[in-house]
Amino acid sequence: MKIITTHKGSDFDALASLVAATLLYEGSVGVLPSAINPNLKTFLAIHKDVFRLSSPREIDLKDVDSLVVVDTHSWDRLDPYFNELKQRQDLEIIIWDHHLKGTMESPLSNVREMGSTTTMIVDKLKEKNTPISPIQATLFLMGIYEDTGSLSFNSTLPEDAYAAGYLLSCQADLGIATTFLKQAYGSRQKELLHDMIDVVSKEELNGITIGFAIQEVTGRIQNLSMVVQMYREIINADVAFGLFHDLENDHCMVIGRSAVDSVNVGRIMRSMGGGGHPGAGSALIKKGRPSAIKETIMELVGGNQSSSIALADIMSYPVKTVKDNTTMEEVAKTLRKVGCTGLPVVDENDRIVGVISRRDFKKISRDNQMQSPVKAFMSRNPVVMEHDRSAMEVIQLMIQKDIGRIPITQDGKLIGIITRSDVMTYYYDLLPD
Repeated sequence: MKIITTHKGSDFDALASLVAATLLYEGSVGVLPSAINPNLKTFLAIHKDVFRLSSPREIDLKDVDSLVVVDTHSWDRLDPYFNELKQRQDLEIIIWDHHLKGTMESPLSNVREMGSTTTMIVDKLKEKNTPISPIQATLFLMGIYEDTGSLSFNSTLPEDAYAAGYLLSCQADLGIATTFLKQAYGSRQKELLHDMIDVVSKEELNGITIGFAIQEVTGRIQNLSMVVQMYREIINADVAFGLFHDLENDHCMVIGRSAVDSVNVGRIMRSMGGGGHPGAGSALIKKGRPSAIKETIMELVGGNQSSSIALADIMSYPVKTVKDNTTMEEVAKTLRKVGCTGLPVVDENDRIVGVISRRDFKKISRDNQMQSPVKAFMSRNPVVMEHDRSAMEVIQLMIQKDIGRIPITQDGKLIGIITRSDVMTYYYDLLPD
């Protein structure tokens, strides 16, 4: 078995290079350490099922004959579970790392100075013409951007920029990347934020609170999207737009952030020549007057109310369920047949009493327990949501509870289910207009 792993406290470059390596080495198993940084944890709360990662203790080390290590080459930075492999003389070790110092040695070592490890592996994938999906490309771009400061750090090399450009051609989503990356907040951003708060302008439209900040700027200011996000939170607005007017170059950078489903910022920005997704977007408008741009945005927001997203638009139905007296063996067969990772469990009155997922099968320690009823192993007190709640609330609940599916009810009856796949369809703005 060939496994691929990375360092503890994994960041986006670690995860991105790990996933990229699974494309490079077909049939390999990606193993993510249990200790990861908060930004990555939030990202995986939604995307966990996409990348099919294993935890260290799911791996039987006796079966491992090849170890690929990415974004580090020091034994003490790996999950302690792998310490046993350090003594294996017959173990093949392959290294991909942009850090020059490390304690691991291997004739199959790819260690060289680079802005990110992801860049190195993406370059190899490009050379082999390996297909990269838009979601994979977005993750890989986040890995490069995180370790290069969005290509602004002095450690950035031309190869990093080339790789980022290639990933954009693979449909990497810049809006998603900037949403999940934690960005730097310096004195210039702090000063700008204070100026925005001093001249805060808030409008009410159809029950939605919209904040506007118009600022004159000179030259390029990094991380304006983060400033607008902080501005929205501080003024307690449902939606916020920052209009940054560069008088010298005669253009206006418009950045929007939305915390409500009824205002799709990405759609509004696309109407103005830019782009984004439901919660975030931007547009660069040449020779635009901020006051006129504000009026246009208000008109677009007013027209956008009819396109609000209901849970019925993104949930899956009808819902496949299992009775609480179904054996675990039958449940396993159903999961394989349906091709999903979990199912709601209902009682004789079709009331939802639990959820069974592949994780719950780890509780089984004896073969005869496969004949036990599912109610003995299911997760009880399932998190459910009423049909009149918002899609954004579903996303926030999935992140908070680290769950992959939420049953949707109406008058106490199960009418649908929302999975991570449904959420990603919404989050990546793939719903039909």
